[in-house]
Order: sequence, then C-alpha cells, then structure tokens
Amino acid sequence: MRFLISVCASLALLAGGAAWAGSYEDALDAATNGQAAALSQLLARGIDPDTTDQNGNTLLILAARDGHADVVEVLLKYRASTLHRNLMGDSAPMLAALRGHREVIQKLIASGRPLESDGWTPLMYAAFEGHAGIAQDLIAAGASLNARAPNKATPLMLAARNGHIDVVRALLAAGADQSLKNDRGQSAADWALEKGNTDIARLLIKG
Repeated sequence: MRFLISVCASLALLAGGAAWAGSYEDALDAATNGQAAALSQLLARGIDPDTTDQNGNTLLILAARDGHADVVEVLLKYRASTLHRNLMGDSAPMLAALRGHREVIQKLIASGRPLESDGWTPLMYAAFEGHAGIAQDLIAAGASLNARAPNKATPLMLAARNGHIDVVRALLAAGADQSLKNDRGQSAADWALEKGNTDIARLLIKG
C-alpha cells in the first residue's frame, strides 16, 4: 500500500512538471504570436512575467520585438522587467525602437518604467534606423540625448551617419551636443560628410 501511494505521488509530480513545461511553452508562444488573452491567463496562474527562452529573450522582449502592443501592456501590468537584456544585449525597448514599433514604445513610456541603462539605448536604435516618430517620443519622455554607445557614438552621430535628417533635426531642437566625438575622433558632422550626407553636414555646421 505504501508503495502504491509513493507511485501515485510520483506520477502526480511528473504530471505537474509536464503541465508546467507546457505552460512555459504556451507563454513563449503567446508572447511571440500576440495572444494577449492567453498570456494573461497564464500570468494569472503564476507564470513568471520574466520567463526567458534559450536566447535570453523575456516574454516582454518577444512581444516588443514583434510589435504586439496589447501583449506588452499585459506584461507591464505584471511588472515585467523593461531593462532585461537578451544574450545579444538587447532589451524590449531597444528592439521595439529598432523595428519601428511606435505603439509599443508609447506603452513602455506610459508605464513610467525605466527604458535605458548603460551602453546602447532605445534612442540610439531609433536614430540609427531613422524612426523619427519614435525618436521624438523618446526625447519627449526624457531619453538621454548624449548617451554614448561602446564606440562613443551618440544618437545624433548615428542619425547623421545614416542620413536621417528628421531625427537630426529633432535631436538638435532638443539640445543634443554636436561637439562630441566618437572613438575615431569624428563628430556628427564629420561622420555625415564621410558618408556623403552633405545636407545633414551643412545643417550641423550651420547649427
């Protein structure tokens, strides 16, 4: 009898582990595929909002990366970390900015949670890709205008380098420092000239 009870208990534990493993996969799928209602149910049942996949992507990173604003909103309600970075060093706000998901950025901003830490920032990613609307949203929310990437580049330098004049104008209007130089000794104007973005170089030199 004692043996039977032990076997039953072991089977129950195995079943519970299998169910939890299934919930883990379901949570990752829901975040990736934009299934806000399904993920909300899993979170209510106790799934960790900072669950990560094998690449270090949290549920919030997956949802933000793919532009699922409703899923992002659900995860923010459960206090999912906005600063966690995956194995590539990217956070949810950074990937949303990189891919141009403005509604996601706006929800992240509205949450009042921190969106940047040392190194690359969401504003740098928006500037690099030329997402002017997102850059404006981040600037209005108090993003660090003169934050430095590992190569000492600033958002202004990245926008100037890649020819994104609307982002350059927004950064200049907000007071970005154009005298700063990257690790090659180049200012934003220097980098713009090197890449043939003469209209931006003139704007910077004039400014």
